[in-house]
Amino acid sequence: MLTIGELAAYAGVTVRAVRHYHTKGLLPEPERDHAGYRRYDAGAVVELLRIRTLAEAGVPLARVRELLQAGEEEFAAAVADIDRRLEAEIQERQRHRERIARLASGDGLALPSDVVAFLDRLRALGVDERIVQAERDGWIPLAARSPGRVTEWIARKQEQITDPELTGFYLHLSEALERGDDDSSLIELADQVAAYLTKLVDERGEEYLGGPADIEPTFVELMDTLAFDTVPSARRLIELLKERGWDGWTALHRASGSHPPRPPRPETPASSAADLTCPL
Repeated sequence: MLTIGELAAYAGVTVRAVRHYHTKGLLPEPERDHAGYRRYDAGAVVELLRIRTLAEAGVPLARVRELLQAGEEEFAAAVADIDRRLEAEIQERQRHRERIARLASGDGLALPSDVVAFLDRLRALGVDERIVQAERDGWIPLAARSPGRVTEWIARKQEQITDPELTGFYLHLSEALERGDDDSSLIELADQVAAYLTKLVDERGEEYLGGPADIEPTFVELMDTLAFDTVPSARRLIELLKERGWDGWTALHRASGSHPPRPPRPETPASSAADLTCPL
């Protein structure tokens, strides 16, 4: 006959675990002997080993008793069910691991890899980090709201950023971040952007610039505010562009009743305002 300590040692568990199994009703608790100790026989060792094996296999203790008492077919079905549940848990944990890994990757948090690649491309071009941050923060809610459209949008962005004029827009806006709203370079930039947009629409059509029609105005306003808070110069630039026939930021479009755009000043390159802080 064995003491509880000896039983635990034979089964490779702790005394605390044996007592826990008693509490759960998994392992019968023997009567005490004349000295006040509980004594366990070989059957208790076998039963405890079965309990330990099931528990280590990931079987919830709530189902261990069921399995210990099940017939062969019932046992096999229950084990198959537990295996499916464990497989689902493994997949969920793997998704958690992937998310944790993305936490260490900066822009990769909540953004697909092709968007991250685009942000890295902006940095490589020398775009100010505040503008890159505005781009990133704009993509996060957009990717969450319309994940199925991100591939389409970012492909268009990747195509647009190959245009030297658009690259020039990013770089000149970077320079304008430290300047006042009335700085002449910002006014010149608005002239150039308006002329560029007109040319682009003539060549590609206005849908090449504007945002998807299914994005509601409140969401567009939210995205615009996010961009303006990060890059204050963008708000003034949009005001200037509106005077030149263009309105909006996230969903750029021709302003109703607008005046024709002013002629560009050749010394300042420009690009599409729609391509600063969002994929639209």
